[in-house]
Amino acid sequence: MGNKIHPIAFRLGPVYTWTSRWFSNKKLYKSLVLDDVKLRRSLMVKLKSAGIARVEIERSINRIGLTIYVARPGVVIGRGGTGTEDLKKYVETSLLKIKPEDKNAPKLDIRVEQVKEPNLDAHLVATGIADQLAKRLPSKRIMKQTIERVMTAGARGVKVRLGGRINGAEIARVEHLQQGVIPLSSIKEKIDFAAVPAYTRSGYIGVKVWICLQ
Repeated sequence: MGNKIHPIAFRLGPVYTWTSRWFSNKKLYKSLVLDDVKLRRSLMVKLKSAGIARVEIERSINRIGLTIYVARPGVVIGRGGTGTEDLKKYVETSLLKIKPEDKNAPKLDIRVEQVKEPNLDAHLVATGIADQLAKRLPSKRIMKQTIERVMTAGARGVKVRLGGRINGAEIARVEHLQQGVIPLSSIKEKIDFAAVPAYTRSGYIGVKVWICLQ
């Protein structure tokens, strides 16, 4: 069962909470879900240089709260907080379509939180692997070095899986490397998971990372 379900979705409630937290009626539900997807995708691309890990969204009647977790918060905040103000304007005008003259528009609050240990965040680890694969570095060396860094950071276990035309091979294959324990079927275990694409010259390589934190 552990291999056939998303590790984070499997643990929603006991271990993890939802990254979008709001309530809506049936008419608005679909549009709000699409807004959340668009918002996350845009911020993931725009703030990639800051090492963005995830975005949490909270909605109420007159407020929209965004909590952005990044490895380098100084890149987002900027000098004197100018970066945060520019990001707020970008989200309001380009993504949420909030007009300044609209008095009934919800207020946008943006918080930037630092990821304490980037080597224990599955999304940041998978993104690092994907970037190195795009630079045509040897896959075996990338996987071994990544697993060594994650275990040194204090993880109980880590598993890395690559799928595609690895190292430019003619035939696609799957490679995986694991160290420590990854109990996927135990709900109480805190396991972080991420799947990130690596766009190489030979084609698309899928990168999956499991990290056991407890």
